[in-house]
Formats: sequence, C-alpha cells, structure tokens
Amino acid sequence: MLLTYRALKRRANARKLAITTPNGIDESSYVRIGGIDQWISVRGEDRSNPVILELHGGPGASNLVFVPHTRAWERHFTIVRWDMRGAGKTFAAGGPQGQGELTLDRLYADALEVTDHIRTRLNVPKVLLLANSFGTVIGLRLARDHPERYSAYVGTDQNIAGGGDTSAYEALLTRLEKAGRKKQRAKIAALGPDRSSWSAHQWAEYAKTVVTTDPLTYDTMKTVVIRSLWFSPLHTLRDLRAYLKAQTFSEPLGPQATTIDEHAEGTAFRLPFFLFQGEHDVLTPPEPAHRFYTEVTAPAKDFALIPDASHFASFRHPDHFLDLLLTRVRPVVTGEATSRR
Repeated sequence: MLLTYRALKRRANARKLAITTPNGIDESSYVRIGGIDQWISVRGEDRSNPVILELHGGPGASNLVFVPHTRAWERHFTIVRWDMRGAGKTFAAGGPQGQGELTLDRLYADALEVTDHIRTRLNVPKVLLLANSFGTVIGLRLARDHPERYSAYVGTDQNIAGGGDTSAYEALLTRLEKAGRKKQRAKIAALGPDRSSWSAHQWAEYAKTVVTTDPLTYDTMKTVVIRSLWFSPLHTLRDLRAYLKAQTFSEPLGPQATTIDEHAEGTAFRLPFFLFQGEHDVLTPPEPAHRFYTEVTAPAKDFALIPDASHFASFRHPDHFLDLLLTRVRPVVTGEATSRR
C-alpha cells in the first residue's frame, strides 16, 4: 500500500515537472568535471530568464529531490542543479571509489568548471549564484573571488563559522538540559565548542542532535526533506539509498568547513550580495550571518529573515523565497523594475 501511494505521488510530481513552453529547457546528463562524471540538471520555462546555479547543502545532499517544491522558480529563472562529487547521482554513478579527492578546494575548482560549462552551454556571461547550507561555504569564496562569472550571490542557511560564535552550540546544550536529556548533554558538552577539533563522526552527530531536538527544524525535516526524498520522481529506491550513503561518505567535509574564518577571508564583494535566513534557524543561526552581512561591502546588498522557518528555509517556504528573489534580487541582476509573479 505504501509503495502504491508512493508511485501515485511520484507520477503526480512528474506531471508537475513537465516543461512544455516553446523556449523552455529540461536536460540532465553527466558532464566530465574535475576528472569524473558529475550530474548536472538544467530546467526552466524560458531560456531568456536569468540563470541560477544552485550549490546544495549537506555535505552530500543533492537539491534534486526538492525540484517539485521549487517548480514555480523555473517560471522566472533557469535553474542549474549540480550534484557535487560525493553527492546524489554523481556519487551513485562512481561509488565511493570514483569520487576522487574530497576537499573544499576540489569542490571549489569543480564549481568553477561547472560555472564555465553552464555559461558556454546557455550562452550567458554570468550566472546567479544561489547557495544553501554547506554550499554557502564554497559560495562565499566563489562570489568573493570571481565577480566576472557571477551576477550576484544569494546565501540561505548561511554558514558563518568564523568570528568565535558558539550560540548554536550553547543553545543545543540548553535545549538538552531543559528536556532532561542528561546523557546527550554530557556527550555534546564533552565535544567542547571548538568545532574545528571535532572528527567527521562527531560533527555529524552534533548536526543530527541539533536537528532532532528543535521542533521546527525536526518538523521541516519530516514534512519537507523526508517527503521530498520519498516522493521524488527523479529518484528510484536505489537512487535514494545512494543519496543517503553519499551524505555519510561526505561527512569529512563538515569539519573542514568549520575551520574557515569568513571574516578573515574578506568582506569586500564586487557583486550584489544577499542573505535570506530562516528566522529561527538553530543550525546556522541568523545572528552571526547578519553580523557578517553588516561588515560586507558590495555594489548592492540586502538581508531578510524568513518567518516560521529554521534550517531549510527556502524549501519550507519556497513561495516566500521566490518573492525575495523576484522583488529583491532579480531587479538588481537584470536592471528591470521589481518583478512580480
């Protein structure tokens, strides 16, 4: 019965994803990037729309499962969704042995290759960089270093590891204490607040504990993330198994990301800069993201909180996020008047 319901939902989602407009595009394939085959999807209803390159989170958590949630975005933008090495269909194709070097520097170099591939394939001088969660670690570096390739930077679930902020860690200890979870609290307290000293396993356990102990985040995980995985028309059951294995495989990237000091790397950006953060995000809190934003110099910049949202804010409220893209970002990128849906 469960599999029958899944099949019906997947068929309905597949119909929802159909692009039939004359100037639309819907193509997916493996592209040789950084010496391995990596999965790239390009979708949109009008090729003349601005092009967005998504940098997914995780690490190792492809955004392809969220395509039904963000289908409306494709009426106004051409969306490029790339499964990084160690993630999604790229991981499924090559397996653990076929991912090559798994470092932030390698992903950064891959992202530049993907960017140039898309610029050539779609014949555009620049793309709009949209990064979420772990992807923001790479996204900030790309935006800072390469304004000639990107028309703007949009970060959501923005990671800011530098600046000595330990608010998320302290808040987790408080939640565990209030809930009477003494063993869990002792385990997290033993890690200490310096995340750069944690192992990959410790980093993953911390993230899991944060997600499962906050009601709003946990609700989003169940109703948005898990449902998106289960009902994705783009993923078979075998694909879903690979999707989950990819996240475990990519865990070593987590501690690498915590060693970055974004403030020290630089707050001067030569392109428009936007941060849209979940108001109640307990994994990547809005406060350090906003402090970083206030230090940023850019040709244009904006910051917004998304209400009733923790982590995964853009996927919990895709319509609200689209409004932000249309009213705050697209006019700056295109030079047009404020866009309306």
